[in-house]
Amino acid sequence: MKVFVTRRLPGGALDRLAAAHDVEVWPEQMPPGREELLARAPDLDGLLSLLTDPVDAELIAAAPRLKAISNYAVGVDNVDLEAAAARGIPVGNTPDVLTDTTADLAVALMLGISRHLVEGDAYVRRGEWRTWETGLLLGHDLHGSTVGIVGFGRIGQAVARRLEGFGCEILHTSRRGGVRFDELLERSEFVTLHCPLTAETRGLIGDEALARMQPTAYLVNTARGPIVDSEALARALRAGRIAGAALDVTDPEPIPGGHPLLDAPNLLVLPHLGSATEATRARMADMAVDNLLAGLAGEPMPHSVT
Repeated sequence: MKVFVTRRLPGGALDRLAAAHDVEVWPEQMPPGREELLARAPDLDGLLSLLTDPVDAELIAAAPRLKAISNYAVGVDNVDLEAAAARGIPVGNTPDVLTDTTADLAVALMLGISRHLVEGDAYVRRGEWRTWETGLLLGHDLHGSTVGIVGFGRIGQAVARRLEGFGCEILHTSRRGGVRFDELLERSEFVTLHCPLTAETRGLIGDEALARMQPTAYLVNTARGPIVDSEALARALRAGRIAGAALDVTDPEPIPGGHPLLDAPNLLVLPHLGSATEATRARMADMAVDNLLAGLAGEPMPHSVT
């Protein structure tokens, strides 16, 4: 069957896919454009997409032969699940494997922004470190702090387990319970986002939410960029309404150079590295290929979301 993979993947998983099917892998660093995807759609039996690829109703309608969609991510907000389900097309993702890797990064971001790690490195490289100073780049402690976890699924719980070692008080809010969202914002010294992107969570952290946070609090986002209103965050940072923010995801993503948010103070931004370890990304590729092979064979995907 004809399969399109929208980017090269680490490890040897694509060799297994190519041994069974006719596979085309997009060779460029940048993702295929809209016209590229639509041009290939009529001939496709299988699609292995990344989270930056919009697999919407139009694309699905343009692919009458499409039998399976495998998304190389835990989230599937880039895929129109209703349109796929209406056609009986299974959609797979890569859950669990990136839980611990992303949780590690969330804690690293908390430490990075609150202890001025990036600023400290730049200070040394500029040759400005001439003596030990008592007031240089004073930060805030993570140990013993109150951390609010928004979204208490696999990754949120993994973050909580790590923070137990720091002696943190953990607050959480999720669909299954926890404290009220407003209370979490008001009490937390760190607010870390681990909820999925849905209609309810889009723009969840806007002007009102940021105003409820403590002026000494930090915001961390390793979930999805649009959960945070970028313009509202920029205003809050410039006004000193919160102490800082550390983002692994942005809106838009990738965030272009010169974006107003990047001029805001006390901001640490990474290029979506939550799952970026060799072992995790290779395992994600294996899972994505396993899903696609099963779907093309008419068998249940090992990790299906539809």
